[in-house]
Amino acid sequence: MEAAKVLVVDDEPSILRLLREALAQWGYQVATASNAREALDALRTDLYDAAITDIRMPEMGGLELLREIKKHDDSIEVIVMTGYPTIASAVEALKEGAYDYLSKPLILDELRHLMARVTERKFLKGEVQSLRARLGEELTVNELVGNSTPMQRVKEIIAKVAGTDSPVLIEGESGTGKELVAAAIHRLSSRAKGPFVPVNCSAIPEDLIESEFFGHVRGAFSGAVSDALGLFRGAHEGTIFLDEIAELSPALQVKLLRVLQEMLVRPVGSTKAYAVDVRVIAATNRDLDRTIAEGRFRQDLYYRLNVVRVTLPPLRARHEDIPALVNHFMRRFNRRFHRDVRGIAPEALAMLDTYDFPGNVRELENLVERAYAMGAREQITLADLPTLTRSVATPGATATAGAIPQLADVEKELILRALAFYRDDKEAAAKALGISRRTIYRRLKEYGVL
Repeated sequence: MEAAKVLVVDDEPSILRLLREALAQWGYQVATASNAREALDALRTDLYDAAITDIRMPEMGGLELLREIKKHDDSIEVIVMTGYPTIASAVEALKEGAYDYLSKPLILDELRHLMARVTERKFLKGEVQSLRARLGEELTVNELVGNSTPMQRVKEIIAKVAGTDSPVLIEGESGTGKELVAAAIHRLSSRAKGPFVPVNCSAIPEDLIESEFFGHVRGAFSGAVSDALGLFRGAHEGTIFLDEIAELSPALQVKLLRVLQEMLVRPVGSTKAYAVDVRVIAATNRDLDRTIAEGRFRQDLYYRLNVVRVTLPPLRARHEDIPALVNHFMRRFNRRFHRDVRGIAPEALAMLDTYDFPGNVRELENLVERAYAMGAREQITLADLPTLTRSVATPGATATAGAIPQLADVEKELILRALAFYRDDKEAAAKALGISRRTIYRRLKEYGVL
């Protein structure tokens, strides 16, 4: 197990020296900051397992720093210390999420035992997350990373709607995390113990979609050698998530509307209807108002689905969340690749901040994963992000032979920007680019954006 990395924050140089030497002697990696602002700067580019902070500091105190640390990365265990201990301050620190509370002058043996417990807790949490990931049960509620104003609004809506059974319509561009939001609503609801069934409506062949949705009986059509429940009955007492709902054919829209009204499902080839208890969450990356006006989506179905609307912001509208997202992905890929990448170089983070991310959070995740595949070890640097540096190269600059972008990168940029311009309407983007919608889908799968 790699040595845990600890950030120590105190405005007294003697305390910083003491803790740096003691922690290093105990086998920890140590970084220090003389105030809260330096600490927050360090958190932007490096991964930490724990932080030790004084409560009384100029400009920003330890309790406020504690809140900022937890906003940035809730997995960091924070120990607060003060020379003026009171019960009230201890209770407030614990309420804000501190792991524990120490009084000055510090007793180093007490701190050593406390750090051992912190390390053990972090290891056990990592093992649990790894097990959940292997089982496909990772807690997606925690994957809604970011505390920008748009994301705080999304989380507030999720918290309010989760306790109801109302249908939810999630709108947002490709790669913004619509399935994560749906899963978060499900797992915060009373249906959490029931199944969560995600369905990509655009990925099911047209001639099979009714059978996939509602099931079929044996002999209903060629190849139906046995009865099939269908996705709706498979989601009984749980939640079904219908992604890309605007891609459904008019005929299936009528049948889906009937199911939502009656909560009865009739399998293909059967005369019997079955009651289902299912919460429906739908998502789209299209402008449904325009799709309705063009006669491609039923208005009555729209009203059925749009009881509560959640609009996910694109990543370009919440750039302040990029450092937290990068940290989140590094923790995930450290587990997957068995690495200990501990941060991202400031110039690489600055490069990410200048990019528009037409593929949104999924594209950022893809870039971080590619950095690992390129061999990132201790830190992600610009050299680990070659496709990004080509994408944000200065317009109009004289190109050298080595700076000419590859055709595949230019094609990707054009497709993603067309999708962003047409609000992920793949048909409109394909028409504008002079290619087929099927080509768009194939390319997005190749880019890891779909």
